[in-house]
Amino acid sequence: MMASASMATCFCCSSFSPPDLAAVHSPPYPPPSRRHRRRRWSCRASSTGGTYDHNPLLHPPPDPRFPLRLRVQDGGGSSGSRLRIFSGTANPTLAEEIACYLGLELGRIKIKRFADGELYVQLQESVRGSDVFLVQPTCPPANENLMELLIMVDACRRASAKTITAVVPYFGYARADRKMQGRESIAAKLVANLITEAGAHRVLACDLHSGQSIGYFDIPVDHVHGQPVILDYLASKTICPSDVVVVSPDVGGVARARAFAKKLSDAPLAIVDKRRLGHNQAEVMNLIGDVRGKVAVMVDDMIDTAGTMHKGAELLHREGARAVYACSTHAVLSPPAVERLSGGLFQEVIITNTVPVPPDQRFPQLTVLSVANLLGETIWRVHDDCSVSSIFQ
Repeated sequence: MMASASMATCFCCSSFSPPDLAAVHSPPYPPPSRRHRRRRWSCRASSTGGTYDHNPLLHPPPDPRFPLRLRVQDGGGSSGSRLRIFSGTANPTLAEEIACYLGLELGRIKIKRFADGELYVQLQESVRGSDVFLVQPTCPPANENLMELLIMVDACRRASAKTITAVVPYFGYARADRKMQGRESIAAKLVANLITEAGAHRVLACDLHSGQSIGYFDIPVDHVHGQPVILDYLASKTICPSDVVVVSPDVGGVARARAFAKKLSDAPLAIVDKRRLGHNQAEVMNLIGDVRGKVAVMVDDMIDTAGTMHKGAELLHREGARAVYACSTHAVLSPPAVERLSGGLFQEVIITNTVPVPPDQRFPQLTVLSVANLLGETIWRVHDDCSVSSIFQ
């Protein structure tokens, strides 16, 4: 992280190395004792500078909002229900962190590909009568990961699982949520139908591209917001609140940026007026608001090719912004995103681990925050029939 001396601060950091795919089938965690207690929910992050993965599971600070609860044992509980967490191959590291937060082991599952590319999924343990949660973002390669999720859901349904929840930290095809021109498909609705027809009883998604996408599902959807993780990290930095201005990179993200600014000490809001020339292409036209001498925090739900963020940062610097931070929940990072984000325009690029970031896409300004605690707490509340919305109040 290339921070100026005036913004320097001291944090402690821990990293999580990506596991082998075999770790999905044989989790490294020893079975917790019967008195093992679930960790408190926390999303506080820390950094010593540079690229890192922050995992707040190791030293979570006390949080009175979420009291400790006993771990659900096999066949335990008043209702006799059981909680099972399984991971696909899209983001096994995140799934392991979620299971660690809940004090559980990842369920044993066999996933392989035949020579012709077809997928094979087999559960290696019984899920009869269990509440099953399948962690599988539909990130690139989107079609492969989506098909894998559907087959996992089908396997659980045929294994007589009591309930099946598709935990989709990143929901692919979310941008295809409406018709902009004639004869276009609405792929978000199609994917919602596929997950429902495969046998899922519930979907848990993180920061959908548009909130109305929830209506495409005919089953309950728990929409988890990644903002608390990023807000908690920004609150730990030594930046004067009066110097911060939150910037929406386009008009469509104004509601998201306004909500973010309200929680960030009610910071002022600026809007980048953008004209999109085509898919994955953007041209900045004008800036609404004042950023001169301010620390600009650009907020978006995802970074794909980073064209919007890059042109927005150029405009903010021309308008006199002192520093520019980019914040996004989902980092797809399609080429040439890394070149644009690491070119020196951004003081720091803050993302979460809903989409795995391979080593060749890391750069010094990148900060990766974990949403494992947030998703783990949500999973627990769904399983325990508790309120999910109260997490974000």
